[in-house]
Amino acid sequence: VCSNGAITLKRDTSAPSGYQRFHVERFDPTPVLTKIKQRLPQAHYAVEDETGLYRYTDWFPEGALDAMSEQVSFDELLTTAATRVVVISPGHDIDDFLVVVEDMGLHQVSYTVGWTAWLDIAPEGINKSTALELVRTNLGFDLDRVMVIGDGRNDIEMLQWAAQQGRAVAMGQAPEEVRIHASEMTEDFLADGVATALSTLTH
Repeated sequence: VCSNGAITLKRDTSAPSGYQRFHVERFDPTPVLTKIKQRLPQAHYAVEDETGLYRYTDWFPEGALDAMSEQVSFDELLTTAATRVVVISPGHDIDDFLVVVEDMGLHQVSYTVGWTAWLDIAPEGINKSTALELVRTNLGFDLDRVMVIGDGRNDIEMLQWAAQQGRAVAMGQAPEEVRIHASEMTEDFLADGVATALSTLTH
């Protein structure tokens, strides 16, 4: 599951990457990008397409975008069918950024705010849980056989989904607004929290 649920891959040994696209959700980023640009004219923007290529306008932190990326003008972003839109605003702290995003009243998309002034936008109604439910259904697993681990705001729906019958594990570094949706906790990443959680699985 990639791009916050917009892209789901499946294994394909004949493909160069070892995977092929199984399910892709796309949307026209023009309305949301235009709206955000009016409120955050100095922000940096990126749009991911279904091939995993990121087109971006300005600097992003190292490692934030995939190796497949190219710098373009803002107007060129509007011509891309998006699976994901990312907006960062280096001039804002997280609290101010949250206020600005809430005030914008973004509609017809799904969005989450990251650890910093980072906004992730996906097609409406799409998040990690919707993609994982697609995978679960296709593989024929009951929900009580599911375990997920997360630490960010973009993991909330996934944790809520798994917590219904399965195991929803929040990492130790997760903020309280994420933790409250988990059914259990593990250590933070510095203490190998993922490995600790996985070690509890039984065959």
